[in-house]
Amino acid sequence: MKALGVEGILVVDKPRGWTSRAVVDRVAALVGRSKAGHAGTLDPLASGVLVICVGPATRLVEEIQRLPKSYRTVVLLGARSDTLDADGRIEHQADPRVPSPAEVAAAVATLVGEVDQLPPDYSALRVGGRRAYDLARAGRAVELAPRRVRIDRIEVLRYEWPRLELEIDCGAGTYIRSIARDVGEALGCGGLVEVLVRTRIGPFALDGAVDLAGLTEGSLPGLLRPSVEAVAGRPRLALDPDQVAAVAAGRRILAGPLALTELPPGPLALVDSDGRLVALAELDAGGGWVQPRKVLVPQ
Repeated sequence: MKALGVEGILVVDKPRGWTSRAVVDRVAALVGRSKAGHAGTLDPLASGVLVICVGPATRLVEEIQRLPKSYRTVVLLGARSDTLDADGRIEHQADPRVPSPAEVAAAVATLVGEVDQLPPDYSALRVGGRRAYDLARAGRAVELAPRRVRIDRIEVLRYEWPRLELEIDCGAGTYIRSIARDVGEALGCGGLVEVLVRTRIGPFALDGAVDLAGLTEGSLPGLLRPSVEAVAGRPRLALDPDQVAAVAAGRRILAGPLALTELPPGPLALVDSDGRLVALAELDAGGGWVQPRKVLVPQ
């Protein structure tokens, strides 16, 4: 097999005011010919965990995007915004009613579980082949359908009118800006995101994130985390060198009797003798084969 270049996962603490694309461009400038891409956009207003995949690890972007996420946010009540956050055109409500703590708790509780959530008009979702935010900026009508999302937990950390601080655990595709809007509407006073911090994506937490300001070409390789961390929840199958070579060529391999008895059918992480992620694969228990789906090592 060919030697790998710079590859792995960089967990960045994205500064407020930066676009996710600008962070990726900064990293890409430091990794030479290796590719770089982010797994899960953060709005410019937001800060916190932004996972950057480098080199072959870019093939894991979709996997990481599907991981559960955690956020801390401050919702400004008594106001509405076209973007649902403080970066948009804000309209403060005249003499809004001030909800009680009990009313706030009740409104928040209605949003937990499997819910249909209407995405923001200012989002990257496509409408008729165009980004919703492009249509919204052009003053065009944006017609987005509600989407089913999973919100595992919303905890009220503090409520002092007009600010409501929340901690949220949720599944992929959930918009925190929509949660702020929906809480505000349920309370009859409006609401928007004033502060937003992503504290976790799957196993990647804010306390292990890298400060972008101190990132250099020399320091970056030592800060990259092994690609296998992105699939920590998947069953693993260790391969011998011949099997690694076969998988690198995209060929399926025999699972062997031990794998068939110990591993559940379905998605697998294939690793080499050093624990390095070789590929994502599918186990066909009936046929006794392991079929590579996404290969991370070159031939």
